[in-house]
Amino acid sequence: MKSICLLLILTLFAAFPAHADEEENSGGKKETIALPRFAALRYSEVNLRTGPGTRYPIEWVYRRAGMPVEIIAAFDLWYRIRDFEGAEGWVHKTKLRMDRRGMVTGQIHELRDDPNEKASIAAHLEPGVIFDIKSCAPEWCKARGKNFSGYLRKSDFFGAYPQEKFD
Repeated sequence: MKSICLLLILTLFAAFPAHADEEENSGGKKETIALPRFAALRYSEVNLRTGPGTRYPIEWVYRRAGMPVEIIAAFDLWYRIRDFEGAEGWVHKTKLRMDRRGMVTGQIHELRDDPNEKASIAAHLEPGVIFDIKSCAPEWCKARGKNFSGYLRKSDFFGAYPQEKFD
């Protein structure tokens, strides 16, 4: 009976996203991070579970380090995430890194030298290409990959909110 009640409480808790979580910074101090937010998979093998704990079944195994995911809730040492296809589940917080990554979605998109449609094309990026997001304005983000750097429209990738701005 206790395990059924605990499962019910965890299920109800998972339905309500957390607004913030504490994360230890490089100086060893706790910082509060706002949720939802984007992060990236730390390893090339990350288990997505049906609940916040190792006793929950593995629903999917991600095999792409650096892939961006959206953290939508937190429970103890676990984050509920959503991927670019909309799949949701739980991963241990050590499996994520908080740096900003983007992943090209849809079709081939043009990376521009400047943040406007008339700027020179720096590269053509295929769906699935992962890159670092260096900064974002309301419509464009500065993208940097292994062999490219330039600006990409937010609508061309997964990893930033529509009106989000940061440097």
